[in-house]
Amino acid sequence: MNTIILQKGKDKAAWQLHPWVFSGAIGKINGRVQPGEVVAVYNIEEEFIAYGIYNNTSRVAVRLLEWNPANEINEDWWRLRVRKAIQNRKHLLTADNDAVRLIFAEADFLPGLIADKYADYISIQVHSVGIEQVKGLIVDELVNLLQPKGIYERSDLKSREYEGLPDQNGVLWGELPPDFVEIVENGIHYKVNIIDGQKSGFYCDQRDNRFLTAQYAKGKRMLDCFCYSGGFTLNAFRAGADEVISVDSSALAIDTLKENVRYNGFDETKHVAVQSDVNKYLRQLGEQGEKFDVIVLDPPKYAPSRSTLEKASRAYKDLNRRGLMLLESGGLLATFSCSGAMDIETFKQVLAWAALDAGKEIQFIRQFSQPEDHPVRASFSEGEYLKGLLVRVL
Repeated sequence: MNTIILQKGKDKAAWQLHPWVFSGAIGKINGRVQPGEVVAVYNIEEEFIAYGIYNNTSRVAVRLLEWNPANEINEDWWRLRVRKAIQNRKHLLTADNDAVRLIFAEADFLPGLIADKYADYISIQVHSVGIEQVKGLIVDELVNLLQPKGIYERSDLKSREYEGLPDQNGVLWGELPPDFVEIVENGIHYKVNIIDGQKSGFYCDQRDNRFLTAQYAKGKRMLDCFCYSGGFTLNAFRAGADEVISVDSSALAIDTLKENVRYNGFDETKHVAVQSDVNKYLRQLGEQGEKFDVIVLDPPKYAPSRSTLEKASRAYKDLNRRGLMLLESGGLLATFSCSGAMDIETFKQVLAWAALDAGKEIQFIRQFSQPEDHPVRASFSEGEYLKGLLVRVL
């Protein structure tokens, strides 16, 4: 096996079980290592640290997998990791929930792999060269464990470009998913577009937060921004909301949302679906003097890296300022950030600035996070990307 020696003083994170070794930490490479090859990583004193997958194309030059030198990275190792990930989530699959994240990349010691179960279908995303090499093996193990009707790949991520990988989309096993796969989450039925929908087809990471936010919606007028296929909207109607206005820039999202409202038998006269840029629509609502009891702001990732955090903070502040201005005293704002670079304390500060600019006094009454099928590994804080706040206007 080829070996990699880390520079002096550059091995601390690897010893502490962090799964990434950046190219700048490498002091020496012994052998002609090819991208996707398993290597042994040592410190400058040539003490074994871990096994990992090497890729000279990526800034993350080695993705560490195993810190026990006795555990060889072979077919049995990969299959065991897949089995453990599935076993840890099986209890989440119930009659009221048949959509779950099965594998969450580094959190499950499978860096670069996302797998989501949507009823009888599995959607996967591969964004590392190491997983690309063993993709067939992983698909085989998923089939053995779960017997899905089909497994579909949605590997059209920007991260693949950084890994030197082309986009890959298509059936990996079994049947092509239909245009809409029917799933159940929190007892609510959805039609999910695996092939053309956002991410891998749906946002399982907001499952708990949709349910919690809906508990405040009974008898209320709600505005659901960046609504996608209607997770917050549908949960609010189930909880007894009087009216919901749902806004998204995607025509496919709005069409899917309307179908989901009909599919669940909710009163369509209480629902308004708007295809629009959210910031533009919030400005329009402000000019019209509209007010709401509950507002949900669930925008896309504004800060993909720490270098963009300052610019993203301004965007989050402006968005939340506009939302807060549409709330009277006692109104509630459920606001989220899916940017890993934005920690919860920074997000609170952004909300404080937004409130100041909006001329509002606010309280933080609840914090939201990602659910248990999106766990955060203790040695990899970067996996904690989703955070949210429930804000009351005083």
